[in-house]
Order: sequence, then structure tokens, then C-alpha cells
Amino acid sequence: MSKPVADVFVPFRFKVNLYDSEQNTLLCSGKFSEVSGFELTMEPKTFQEGGRNWGEIHRSGQTKFAPMTLKRGVTSVNDLWSWFDATTRGANYGYRLSGEIIVLGHQTSDGKDNPVMTWKLTGVMATKFKGPDLNSTASQVAIEEVQLVHEGLELEREKQSDEQSSGGDAGRQGVTP
Repeated sequence: MSKPVADVFVPFRFKVNLYDSEQNTLLCSGKFSEVSGFELTMEPKTFQEGGRNWGEIHRSGQTKFAPMTLKRGVTSVNDLWSWFDATTRGANYGYRLSGEIIVLGHQTSDGKDNPVMTWKLTGVMATKFKGPDLNSTASQVAIEEVQLVHEGLELEREKQSDEQSSGGDAGRQGVTP
């Protein structure tokens, strides 16, 4: 029996949720026009061993996470500005959240979203807010963006099973890079 060909996911169907880390309350939820910065880098440590003249020994080093940028059209909802403002003022200085970026596959036959993978972020802190560029001759949508840093990234994929290919429910499978 041959295995089915894996679906290729298109990068324009996704949703972002940001939660208060301590109270687990939803602060921001929505569909953004762009999320960039899915980048992790591990710098290996190299050692030279006496008597080993051919190459170095490599061990894993510290993992670094690139800053992420979220972009969306400006709406009447003020959640991104409120979060950035809270992280830079007074008693809330350094206010951190948890987050998830849910990649959606093709809609189900009943029109519901079909999550195929979820990126979970921990220790999320806003470091830059950019309001829309204002120009009286422009005709495009006004975009706001927030740049954030985080302390951890985890990927969960929907578990592929025979039930899923026949339309049944599938469980989640956690994978930590």
C-alpha cells in the first residue's frame, strides 16, 4: 500500500494568539498579514584534542532566537499598542506573554478552519511598535507592526493518521526543536 503524498501548506492562512503568561487570559487574537522571524540558531562549540590532527570536535552550544515581527491592518482594536505601552512603562516594565501562531490548512467540508501546525512561544516581550505610514496619496491598507523577542519556540504538528485521511479527528504531536 502506498503512502499518500503530504500536503504542502500555503503561508497565507494563519492566526496569532497572545496570552497573559500568569493568568492565561487571551490578550490578542487575530489574523495577521505577515509574521516573520521564525529563526533559531545554535552555535556549536569547537574543541581541539591533543593527538587528533584531523579536524575539531563539535559540541552543541547555546541556541539563539531571532526577533519576530507581526504585521496587520490597523483596526479599532488597540491590543498591540496597549501591550507595547505596558512593557515600556512603570510597574509593568518587561511585561511578558505566551503566544501561539496557528498555521491553517484547507478548510474542512463544513467550512471550519483546519489547524495543521502550531508554533508556541514563551517569554514573549514587545520591543518595537510601528504605526502605519500616513500618506494622503496612498490607497493601500494602513499596516501596524510589533516586533517581539521570545525565550522559547516549540512546534506542534497535527498527527497524521488513517482516521484523519478519512475525515476523523487527529491528536497533536509535540516536537521541540
